[in-house]
Parts: sequence; structure tokens; C-alpha cells
Amino acid sequence: MQFFKYEGLGNDFVVFDTGDESLVTPERAVEICDRRFGVGADGVLLVLPSRKLGCDVRMRVINADGSLPEMCGNGVRCVAVHVARARGLRDGTIRVDTDAGVSPCAVEDADGEGIVTVDMGVIRLFGDRTLDVGGKSVSVTVADAGNPHAVLFGVFARTDIDHLGPRLAKHPDFPRGTNVEFSRVAGDGIDLVVWERGVGITLACGTGACATAAVAVSKGFVEKGRPIAVRLPGGRLDVTLDEAGHAIMRGPARFVFSGSI
Repeated sequence: MQFFKYEGLGNDFVVFDTGDESLVTPERAVEICDRRFGVGADGVLLVLPSRKLGCDVRMRVINADGSLPEMCGNGVRCVAVHVARARGLRDGTIRVDTDAGVSPCAVEDADGEGIVTVDMGVIRLFGDRTLDVGGKSVSVTVADAGNPHAVLFGVFARTDIDHLGPRLAKHPDFPRGTNVEFSRVAGDGIDLVVWERGVGITLACGTGACATAAVAVSKGFVEKGRPIAVRLPGGRLDVTLDEAGHAIMRGPARFVFSGSI
């Protein structure tokens, strides 16, 4: 099987361009994502024929633990760049069919820069909750960016993230599990570390950046209608929210290498 390795701000993926959805099972994806005995990645992306009229391809995501998320913001940028280059398209729009809906991706790749602007749709907000985590009350804001998120604001040490991340991700209040955002408003943007459902701490999370930006706008921490700099360990994404909560995300995707297994 030929594969392509891509990364979006360090959130890395093994990409298979195939017409067969059964090519990589969740169990096989776990083996492929193993960083010592496999290729190594945060997840597998299957680029498949679209199920929807007007879309170029379908994206199926399998996390490193074999779970199946609905959407992946960094992954969809990688798929858009991969498909655009395969078609010889340096500037244009790739429409990706995902399990969370259609994601139009505007690719800027004339000089090989691999910048993608993605229409992430409306980020839905479900208000604040106070959850019990090991006898301690933790306040989160619940959001959906095509997949679930629990957003926290404050100052967090790595030990806080290591402790709270997995417990919140599998908290009984979230029957499907959730991504967890540890965020701090600073200067002209947001500093963010994400505990991804099915992966753990990643260098970047596109849907997490959009969810966090939407929550920050709703709380008056940052302004809507302009790009918000979301600074993740792997680099920066720019997220713009309009009056209706519609999110536009802009960031890079980079081809790393290809091979076969």
C-alpha cells in the first residue's frame, strides 16, 4: 500500500489515496500510527471517492487509537493540498466530503507554500458546565465544530493538562468523548494546547482552534470579524468568526514523505 505522510503544524497523518474504504481498518491504523513499530502519526486519513454531488473527494479519519472522529481541521487541509497537487492545481478550491459535512478548502500553492483556507461552518455553542473531576470542580464551555469540544480558559501547567485532559475527554457528561482545549487569551490572540480525543496532546488541532476562538468571541475575550491568532505548540492558525458564528480557518499543510507498507 502506498502512503503519503503529511503534517499540519505538527499534527501528522498517514494518507492513503484509495477507492477502497476497507483498505485500512481501525486495527491496522493503530499499527500504522505506532511511532516505534509503524510509520508514526496522530491518525490515518483515507482519501476516498465522494458520496456527495459537487465534492471532489471524501475524507475518512481514523485516530491513532483506532477511534473514528467526525472531522479533523488539520487533516482536511492536508487532504486538500494532496488532492490539489495530484490534479496539478496550484490555486483553487477543493471540496471535501467529511462525516461532519462539506468543507470547501481554498488552496494557495503557487510556490509550494501549501496554505489552505477552510470554511469550517457554524461553530455551535452549548454553554458552560461545571464538572466533577476526582472531587474537584472544573468549569468548561461546551462547543461543537463538527466534533465535540470542552474549552477551558486559564493558566495551565503541563501537569494540569496531563491530569485533566484524559479525565475530561472521557467524562460521563460526554458519552461520545470530547476534545479538551486548555486556552489562555494573550495579546492579540489565544495560546492553546489541545488534548485530542483518541490521540492525547497534539501539536495542533484545527477544530479545537475554531471551537476555542468561537467561545472566546462569545465571552468577549476577542473580537469577531477579524482573524484571531490561535497559537498552538506546532504553530499558528488564523480563525475568523462572523456574526452568525461561522468560522474560517487558515493555515499550512506540508508533505513530508511517501512510501509503501
